[in-house]
Amino acid sequence: MSVDDFEDIRADGDPIRQARRATELLVIYGQRTTELARLRKAAIDRAHDELGMSYTEVASKVGISKGRITQLRKSAPPVERAFFGVGPVTVAIPLRAIGDRPNGVIAAEDDTAAQRMTGMLESLSLASDIFQIPTTGEWDPPVDAVAICGPKSSYVTAEAIEADPHLTFEPDDGGRWVISDRTAGDVFVSPFDIDDPSRDIAYVGRLNRNGKVLLVVAGVHAIGSVGAVDYLRRNLAKLYATVGDSPFSMVVTSKFDGTTVEDSAALWGPKVHS
Repeated sequence: MSVDDFEDIRADGDPIRQARRATELLVIYGQRTTELARLRKAAIDRAHDELGMSYTEVASKVGISKGRITQLRKSAPPVERAFFGVGPVTVAIPLRAIGDRPNGVIAAEDDTAAQRMTGMLESLSLASDIFQIPTTGEWDPPVDAVAICGPKSSYVTAEAIEADPHLTFEPDDGGRWVISDRTAGDVFVSPFDIDDPSRDIAYVGRLNRNGKVLLVVAGVHAIGSVGAVDYLRRNLAKLYATVGDSPFSMVVTSKFDGTTVEDSAALWGPKVHS
């Protein structure tokens, strides 16, 4: 916590505002502490793997005991935690306006994807909350974020994908939403829209927005986002080893029995943005 943060909280005469701000900063700085623990674990493992040092030698150089090194390697969060930024992470899902519900409703598939995503974040020691994007699509991610939302539901997602150097996600000439390879010209159409409602595809991309991490998970249909989250959950360590913390994008294909994911796999990519 900076001196200014501390002094501002101490000087605040409104006890509710003071308590709320202190709570917010406890979460933020707690996440920073967890990220430092992850970085330390990663650095210790790199010294062992890349420099050929024993953990006893690493302990001596770092100034801690060999037993403490062992404890840190067991207790620190995995390196792939950095895939989602530092935290806390906002998981955003869109409110969809339908019929006589102008204020919008949450699609069951979006809710399922969000709940599974927050469970994954929790397993990585990342604090998270779920935010409902209003039907206008207006929102501004205040922290690192996961947007389980396609470009049709929010201009924020649309602008982020527009900056993707490899993929587009937009309607074709017939109004059907498709994902396309900008360079090769390949067009990925959801099987749901052809002949197989048990399958869908999704755009997945980690993009930068205003200096923060924005991970976009966007099924062509809402069920595709559930499959994409399943893919991330099962392949996160491998994916992080491939793309690190660089911006990237990919297409995920998945098969369902109801909302149960039977299979999910990479259809295109992942490809790091240059």
